[in-house]
Amino acid sequence: MTTLVFGHKSPDTDSTGSAILWAWYLNEVKGQAAEPRLLGTPNTEAAFMLERWNLPQPQIIDGVEAGTPVIIVDTNNPAELPDAINDADITAIIDHHKLVGGLETKGPIDITIRPLACTATIMLDLMGDAAAGMPDAIKGAALSCILSDTLEFRSPTTTDHDRATAEQLARDLGLSIPDYAAEMFAAKSDVSAFSDAELLRMDSKEYAVEGTKFRVSVLETTSPATVLDRKASLMESMATVASEDGVDQVLLFVVDILNEEATLLVPNDLVKTVAAKSFDAQASGDTVVLPGVVSRKKQIIPNLAV
Repeated sequence: MTTLVFGHKSPDTDSTGSAILWAWYLNEVKGQAAEPRLLGTPNTEAAFMLERWNLPQPQIIDGVEAGTPVIIVDTNNPAELPDAINDADITAIIDHHKLVGGLETKGPIDITIRPLACTATIMLDLMGDAAAGMPDAIKGAALSCILSDTLEFRSPTTTDHDRATAEQLARDLGLSIPDYAAEMFAAKSDVSAFSDAELLRMDSKEYAVEGTKFRVSVLETTSPATVLDRKASLMESMATVASEDGVDQVLLFVVDILNEEATLLVPNDLVKTVAAKSFDAQASGDTVVLPGVVSRKKQIIPNLAV
């Protein structure tokens, strides 16, 4: 039976690329039938990666049938997975986020969660010598994942091992990391085709703080003004998205990749309180700048308070 490999909803570059990467390994090295899947439309940077390396977009699914063998990558959070995920036959988890709990398996499974910036880095370690046999397209996907999750090594989640792995991949591919990362970030920054609701959900995770449910959205861009020019309509759309998604508030952080700072949109007193208690930032208007804040995983989520 074919194993399905997929990451979290609102798939980004690492969630998309890692599913492709591990499915390749299972098929070509382990001789195990596997196919990558996506739990939603990939973001613009992930779409760029697929086109740049001539990789077919994995099929988008919104659920899995009971008993289907699956491998979960780049998350272990049931809220980011299909509703009936525990009815599937989860055979492995490969991730780099904190352990959330709530997943139930049919039996003992392989779980690898390591404190690295990127799931793809972990996968190359797990592959061992077999990683050298990856075709260029798969190496390109792996490199894209690492540069995306580390923001080209700007993120505080970056480790020396992530950097060394990316540099080796770039050497193998004959690529300049700054040039290639610039192409990736330019693709990520082009959000003109997306509605406000799509932007608020594009790279987001649900997170609860003392009973208050948030959708924590991050837009990483080299052109923050392009997003902030839409702040009025984005803030108007927050209430609709929150209502539809069953959360109390959408938090939108516009991360300026080059200047290494985030701008938090402040539509109401709740978010003003979040800014003050979480980041010691006093919002006098409808935005507040958070210098040095670029990582949801390490700097935003752990500090959220209400």
